[in-house]
Amino acid sequence: MKQNESLYIPLGLKTRTELFEGFGKEELIKSVIVTLVAGGIDTIIYMLTKNVSFAVVFILCSISASVMMFTKDITNISAYDQIKFMIRFAKSQKVYRYRYLKELE
Repeated sequence: MKQNESLYIPLGLKTRTELFEGFGKEELIKSVIVTLVAGGIDTIIYMLTKNVSFAVVFILCSISASVMMFTKDITNISAYDQIKFMIRFAKSQKVYRYRYLKELE
């Protein structure tokens, strides 16, 4: 008797828990850090301007922007990761030395 020994690997299997699609504990920690820094900047701005509406809008925009920047899409890349890749590519060598030879006649 020969048995069919195929392996079934389910699609979309997550190895870590996520709060919502593409946003887990690691992204939450990064967002909280960005929000705390933005909160400090917001406090300084409020002390200087005494404008409550601007301070509230600034902190809410920074919270939503940090969540959007760190949320990963279906390819497991976030906007933050994409910016890191672009900066690394911009710093990499893009000049390739070659010698010009005459074409075949």
